[in-house]
Amino acid sequence: MKIDGSTWRRWLGPMSVLSSLALVSFGALFAVDHYVTGGPSVPTDSALLRYLFFDAGAVSNAVPGLAALIAAVLGIVITVVSIVVQLTAERYHNIATMFFRDRTNVSVLGYYVVACVAGVLVSLSVGGDFVPRATVVGMMAATAVGLVLMAPYFAYVFWFLDPVNIIARIRDDAVHVVRAGAHAVAAERRALAQARVVAAMEELTDITSNSISGKDKIIASRAVDAIKDFVVAYVPAKREYDAAWFALGPSLRDNPDFVAMDPESRGDLEERRTWVEWKAMRQYLGIYNEALPVMPDIDYLIAIDTRYIGEAAAAAGDTELVELVFRYMNSYLRSTLNAKNVRTAYNVLNQYRLLVEAMLRTGQGELAAEAVGHLKYYGHVSYDLNLPFVTETVAYDISTACEVAHKLAAPVEQAVLHSFLELDRPVALRSQEQALKGVRKAQVKLAAYYLQAGAEDKARLIFHDMRQEPPGRLAAIRGELERVETKDFWEIIDRGRNFEFMPPAQKDAMRRFFAWFEAEGLTGTAEPKEAP
Repeated sequence: MKIDGSTWRRWLGPMSVLSSLALVSFGALFAVDHYVTGGPSVPTDSALLRYLFFDAGAVSNAVPGLAALIAAVLGIVITVVSIVVQLTAERYHNIATMFFRDRTNVSVLGYYVVACVAGVLVSLSVGGDFVPRATVVGMMAATAVGLVLMAPYFAYVFWFLDPVNIIARIRDDAVHVVRAGAHAVAAERRALAQARVVAAMEELTDITSNSISGKDKIIASRAVDAIKDFVVAYVPAKREYDAAWFALGPSLRDNPDFVAMDPESRGDLEERRTWVEWKAMRQYLGIYNEALPVMPDIDYLIAIDTRYIGEAAAAAGDTELVELVFRYMNSYLRSTLNAKNVRTAYNVLNQYRLLVEAMLRTGQGELAAEAVGHLKYYGHVSYDLNLPFVTETVAYDISTACEVAHKLAAPVEQAVLHSFLELDRPVALRSQEQALKGVRKAQVKLAAYYLQAGAEDKARLIFHDMRQEPPGRLAAIRGELERVETKDFWEIIDRGRNFEFMPPAQKDAMRRFFAWFEAEGLTGTAEPKEAP
């Protein structure tokens, strides 16, 4: 029979180590007895010594009981642990492998095995005129430790199998594997590390999917956050990794997500060094679509975590990854608009806007301007889908981006403002009037900001864009903005501020803006006539 490395590692190696430990422990104690403490009992006045100098006849009957007791304890431990691990493995993949990789679990089970083997050896070491006292005391101590160890070890096993700890362990293992595999010289080790990283992300996705099905929002949220934590830890360190790590190994090329890709797209991932992040956000997109109809709060969390990844990429100067993040954010919005889920779109747009602002603040202005163009597109899509509140939300988000660009004196400020002025569209249906008014209100609010900030030229651009608006619509917009007196919306919202609220100074600037229309006789009091 040929013994390969796997057979030695899984069977012969552990058996040899445990047997050696038992034999060495027994041999050392028995040598002490043979040369020092063995022989007939010695009368003494010391209570401790009287106890330790065992009677040969009594000990010969008691020692086999110790061996049987520790064996029984081992049986109890194995029974309980195997049941708990099996129940957990039915819900979470790869639990058994994770269990036996843990040093504490292996050490405790190994301790019981060594104690059992030593117990068998001790039970046959007592003679009629020879008592291996140190060996017997050692066996007594080993049995006592095994008994008192059961309760803490059971507590540890339940802690180990807690879903939150499983998630953290998968994440930490993935981080460790990347650090080792990215510097591996051997192609086989590198490919194995890539496979383990992908498997970790897919395990976290499975946990999330199972939790969504079971309505377990806490565990689903932890698993989603774990993917983000892994990527955020990976991004700053990837610049130090060997170039070979970013090439798709054989295990990756066989993965369904990569197999389905066009060969040119796979080449782009290698060139841009983004296959890890692409895979992570691919998992996010699958979770997003699954949660959209049943647990939209998870989608909001995915948008938040994707923004964190984008901000980490910007901080690391990884432009390719920032572009990839925006592509996935766009995919989230597309799925949300197709489902006509207004609440989720509102929340995702909030994270999109924050990501655009982060790009402006970190000097990634070109990417921010491109993202605003995407926002404009989805504003038009929501307009055509008759989702006026989404269009209005897009308008206020782009308006905020214009304000940030102006405060930062960003070179792309003009481009962002130009996209904003292209957001409004003619009313084709009666129901679209609300969307158009929302866009125009956001533009008026931005014009008031520009006037307050001394940028009259930009306010004039907005004025010229709105000159053709019907006087009735202008009057209605002004009246609705004038009536907003508090920044707090009358319902609980995540953004914390009413879109239409303006501080007194900005509201005064708004009145100056509308005075331009009055000077040209372009305002009135009648409502605009809407399309039928």
